Amino acid sequence: MPDVAVPPTTQDSAREWANVRLAAIEQMLNADGLTIISPMHLGVEHRVKIAVEAREERRPSLVVILDTPGGIVEVVERIVRVLRYHYEEVRFIIPDRAMSAGTVLAMSGDDILMDYHSCLGPIDPQLELDDRLVPALSYLSQYESLIEKSRNETLSTAELVLLQKLDLAELHQFELARDLSIALLKRWLTRYKFKDWVVTETRGEPVTEAMKEERAAWIALQLNDHERWLTHGRGIDMQTLRDELKLKITDFGDDPDLKTAVWDYFWFLRDHMARNGLVSFVHNPYFF
Repeated sequence: MPDVAVPPTTQDSAREWANVRLAAIEQMLNADGLTIISPMHLGVEHRVKIAVEAREERRPSLVVILDTPGGIVEVVERIVRVLRYHYEEVRFIIPDRAMSAGTVLAMSGDDILMDYHSCLGPIDPQLELDDRLVPALSYLSQYESLIEKSRNETLSTAELVLLQKLDLAELHQFELARDLSIALLKRWLTRYKFKDWVVTETRGEPVTEAMKEERAAWIALQLNDHERWLTHGRGIDMQTLRDELKLKITDFGDDPDLKTAVWDYFWFLRDHMARNGLVSFVHNPYFF
């Protein structure tokens, strides 16, 4: 990997610098590379499609370097459709975070690569409300709490006013977003992440499709437990995912060359975005 003493300052030199860094990661992993640093908002799926389709020749495998605070789960579903249309295998590298709908996206991978600093999050989808994204589970949790207080006749006057102001149609949309997140996570875990799980680790028994679906449903339930994780933005680190959710996570920090290459490239792109006032960025060698 060539050294760059001075950070590139023009768009063309920044693109060339990023392409060289991404190409090094592609070579290390023998996979095409795609980077998504963005909230999962409307429009990102189109840029992903354009970037992926711009390649004339493709390897069978794709590695996606993902950083996102989350967003709209329907956008994630369309991104996965694009990736799986063009690639047999998809792996995700999470240098920093893939929260909420980003966690659902990561769970569509054949493998997830993290290090001790990386985190996923509770699968708390967001919906666009009054030109801003709001977490669905927070609204549903508050609504359920108010309903429970109403049943127990412990509702205060202020809480009664709040309950009357809640839009039932919006709450229904929140419920649908939650249910869709769970359904997608279960389907993708079973189909992709668990595809090579053929025998149990402790007893060596054959793994059935029903067993895969049961494990995927349990993981989805854990990641959807608002009371367990407490906040929408709570980061779930690699070791917690391994120990408590029994998910196989590859530690890219075990490979010093890959770790250096990923962080060198990732921080350059984050700096490039900050310098240019960008909140959303998609990159591969054919799209910048």
